[in-house]
Parts: sequence; C-alpha cells; structure tokens
Amino acid sequence: MSTGGYSKARLAHMHNVMAGHVMSGDVPGLDTLISRRDGEHVDAIGFRASDGNDPVRRDTIFRIASMTKPISAVAAMILVEECTLPLDEAVDPWLPELADCTVLRAIDIPLDDTVPANRPITLRDLLTFRLGIGAVTAPPGQYPIQAAMDGTGVTSSADLPSHPPTG
Repeated sequence: MSTGGYSKARLAHMHNVMAGHVMSGDVPGLDTLISRRDGEHVDAIGFRASDGNDPVRRDTIFRIASMTKPISAVAAMILVEECTLPLDEAVDPWLPELADCTVLRAIDIPLDDTVPANRPITLRDLLTFRLGIGAVTAPPGQYPIQAAMDGTGVTSSADLPSHPPTG
C-alpha cells in the first residue's frame, strides 16, 4: 500500500530513523522532503531549538554548512540520469575556463614548466575531486606550487591529494 506514490512502510521507516536522531538529542528537530514527479512528502519532526517549544514546520529555515557540494552533486547526477549531462565527456562547453588545461610536468619543478593535460576534465573528475586543482600533501615549503598557493591565500596542505586527470 502506498500514499501519493510513496510506500507507507518506507515513509514510516524514514520517519522512525529521523525521529530517532531527534530523540537521541543529535538534533533538536529536522525536516525531510521527498519529491518525485507530481508528488511530495514532507515530515517535520521536533523543535527549532534544543531549549525551545517552537516546533519545526515545513517552512522552518535551518542553518547548514558545507552542503553546496552534495547538493550540486545530486543535481548533476539527476541530469546524468536524465541523459541531459554526460558524466564522462569534457565539461568545456559549460565551464570554458577548464578547457585546454595545462598541468605541471612534475610537482618539484618551476611553475612555468607545464604540459597539456592528458585529456579534458569531465563531470566525473569534478564530482570525485580529481580535476587537478587542490591540496598538496607534503610538508610546507617543499614544492614551488605550495608557495604559489600560499601567496593566493589558498592553503597548500590538506588531507586529500590532488591528481590531474589521467587516462
């Protein structure tokens, strides 16, 4: 049995899991929304603040952080699923600034010693953070690229390595 095109059992399970986060104190309240074709299901659970009595409603505004990447990724994958956006073709038509990239021939050489990238950057590269822009996981001051990154205010050390597109 379903309601509005959604399984009652699955909606109940989702509600119980989300309510469990509120009951455990992980969050004071939350909103879930599922939308598909002509139907949507909204479930508001808990309160707007830990010490408040104001319930969460469908229009409650939540403070979120670092959500741009997953939201953009979901939107991109919807377009891939709809065959509107290719996953493994160059992103040059949509992001011309990424066209005709050059990369360092090696990490320990001067910044003007570049070669053309092996291939164009794809949506898959963007979604998996392997487009060749990012962190250098080495002690500070070891490579010329680190000084250049530090000079722009971009940190050159992070937890994840950066790999230019290959193959």
